[in-house]
Amino acid sequence: MPIGFLTVEQRRSHGCFNAEPSAEQLARYFHLDDSDRAIIDVRRGDHNRLGFAVQLCTARFLGTFLEDLSDTPKGVIAFVGRQLDISNLAAFADYYHGVTRKAHTVEIRRRYGFRDFSDESARFRLNRWLYALCWTGTDRPGMLFDRAVAWLITHKVLLPGATVLERQVARIRNRAQERVWSLLTHGISAETTAKLEALLRIPDGGHVSVLDRLRKGPFLRSAPELVRALGRIDDVRELGINLSVSGRIPPTRIQALARFAATAKASAVQRLPDERRVATLAAFILNLETVALDDALDLLDIVITEIFSDAKNAGEKARLRRIKDLDAAAIQLSQVCRLILDQNVPDAALREAVFAAVAQENLEAAVGQVERLVRPPEDIYYQELCDSFRRVRTFLPSLLRTLRFGATPAGHPVLEALEYLREVEEKGRVQAGNPPRQVIMGVWHRYLPETDDKLDWKAYVFCCLNQLRSALRRRDLFVQPSFRYADARIGLLSGQAWEAARPTICRSLGHSLSAEETLVGLGRQLDHVYHQVAANLHTNQLARIESVNGKDDLVLTAPDKLDEPPSLVRLREEIARRLPRVDLPEILLEVAARTDFAAKFTHVSERESRVDDLRTSVSAVLIAEACNIWI
Repeated sequence: MPIGFLTVEQRRSHGCFNAEPSAEQLARYFHLDDSDRAIIDVRRGDHNRLGFAVQLCTARFLGTFLEDLSDTPKGVIAFVGRQLDISNLAAFADYYHGVTRKAHTVEIRRRYGFRDFSDESARFRLNRWLYALCWTGTDRPGMLFDRAVAWLITHKVLLPGATVLERQVARIRNRAQERVWSLLTHGISAETTAKLEALLRIPDGGHVSVLDRLRKGPFLRSAPELVRALGRIDDVRELGINLSVSGRIPPTRIQALARFAATAKASAVQRLPDERRVATLAAFILNLETVALDDALDLLDIVITEIFSDAKNAGEKARLRRIKDLDAAAIQLSQVCRLILDQNVPDAALREAVFAAVAQENLEAAVGQVERLVRPPEDIYYQELCDSFRRVRTFLPSLLRTLRFGATPAGHPVLEALEYLREVEEKGRVQAGNPPRQVIMGVWHRYLPETDDKLDWKAYVFCCLNQLRSALRRRDLFVQPSFRYADARIGLLSGQAWEAARPTICRSLGHSLSAEETLVGLGRQLDHVYHQVAANLHTNQLARIESVNGKDDLVLTAPDKLDEPPSLVRLREEIARRLPRVDLPEILLEVAARTDFAAKFTHVSERESRVDDLRTSVSAVLIAEACNIWI
C-alpha cells in the first residue's frame, strides 16, 4: 500500500480549524465550567486569561495546540470572551505575540492530562486498536486515518504531524495484510499452488485466461444464460482445488482479496509478489463457488418470474383482443337472466320465452364464448404457460443436475418434489406411481386434481418452479456455500452454547425447559380457545363467516360505542375538582428536588457539569421537548 494515501483536504485540515465551529461544537468543546474558570481566573490580565482559555478549548477540539494562534476563528474568541466577561477581544493579539503561551501550553498538558504521541503506552493502545480495525474490517486507509485522529482526541493524546500518523496507519495496515496472506498460503501444497497459478494462463487455442472466464457472471435475462451460469458452477467444481484455511481469518478479509481478484486484470494479479498472488487466488477460489451459486439463483428467480409474467401479459392481451366477443355473449346471457328473474313469465313457458328472445344455437354459442374468455380469480394463465414450456426445458435439466438444495421443515415438500423431478430427468420418463403432492397448493389443485390418474407433467413442473421461487425467497430452501441463499438458521445457538443459554432464555419467555411440555401447554390452550370460539360463534352478533371468491373468511363487526355511565362522569369531575392547580414546571422541579436526578448529568468532555442551576436547565429542556415549545 502506498504511504501517501491522504487527500489534499485531509492534509490541509489536519490539526487546524477548517471553518467556524458550529453552535453544537462550541457548546461541547468551548464551554468553560467552574473548575476551568478557577484555573483561568488566576491569570493576570485579560489577554492571558483569554489566551489560556482559547488554547485549552482548542486542545479539546483539535487534539493539538495551534502553532499560529492568529488562525483561531473569530467566533471561537468571541464565544470564550463572553464567558469570561472580556469585551476587548483585541487583547488576544497581545497574547499570541507574547512569551507566556508556551508556559500555558505546558500547564494545560499537566493539569488536564494531555500526552504526547511519543508516549509508549498511548502508542501501544493506538496500535492495538488500529490493528483490530484492520484485521476485522476493510476500511480504506483514509477512513482509518480519520478514526485514528478521533481516537487520539478522545484519549487526550496530542496529534502528531499528518505524515507521522499516515505512516503509522500504513504500517499497521500492511502488517494485518501480510498476516492474512501468510495464513491463507500456509499449508497449501505445491500441487495446489500450481493449479492456482494455472488460473492466470491462457489455454492453448483460447483467448482468455481461466480466471477471466470463471469470474464472468451472467449478464442476460434468459434461459440460455441461466444454463451458462449453471455450467459455470460445474466448471468451478471441476477445477479440483480443495483449500482449507485457518478459521482465524475474518471472512471480510477473504472477501476483500476475492473482490480484487474478480476485478483486476489477470496480468495485474500475475505481477503481484508470490505470497500475495497465491493468497489472492486462494481467496478467489474460496469465494468463487459461493458467488457462482448466488448469481445462478438470482438469475433463476428472474427467469421464473419473467415466465409467469409473460404468460400473464399474453393472457391479458388475448383477453383484450376478444373483449367484444365477451361483451356480445354477456348481453345475450343478460337477456336470458332477465327472463328468468321476471315474475310475470310462468315456469312452464320459461324455455319457450328464452328461446324466443335468443335462439338456442346462439345461446349455446354465448355460453361457450363466456366459458372460453372468463378468467377465474387468481388465474395463472395456464394455457399461456404451456406455450413457454420450451423455455423451461432449456434450463430444467441443468438446474436439477447442478444444484443440491437443503431445506427447513417448511421446505421439505418442495425439496421432495425437486427430487422427484430429478429422478424423472435421469430416467427420461415420468415414473409410475403418485408424485409428491404436498407441493400442490392453492390454484394448482385445479390443474393437478387428485382424482386424475394421469399426471399433467407440464402443470406439475410449473407448480414446482413456482413453489421453488417462493421457497427460495422465504429461505425455506437454501444452498451451501452461499452469501444470499444460505441457511437462515446458521446464526442460531446450538450445541453447548444453546444448552448454556437455554435456562435464561426460557425463563425470560416464561416457558418450561422441556420443549414437549411447552408445546403441549400451548396446544391445550389453543384447543380450549378454539372450542370456546366455536361454541359461541352462532350466538355472537359481531362475528360471522362469509364466502368471498370461494374462500370462507371470518368477518368481525365493530361493536357500538358505549356511553359513559353518569357515575363515571361524576367521579371524573370530583377528582378534577380535588386536584390542586399547579404548573407542570413546578411538578418537574419538585421531582428533581426529591430525586436529585439532575446531579447525574455531566458534560461529555469533562467530569464536572459546566453550567450553574443545572437542575433548572434540564427541567426546562424536558418541558420544552415534551410540550414541543421553544424556551
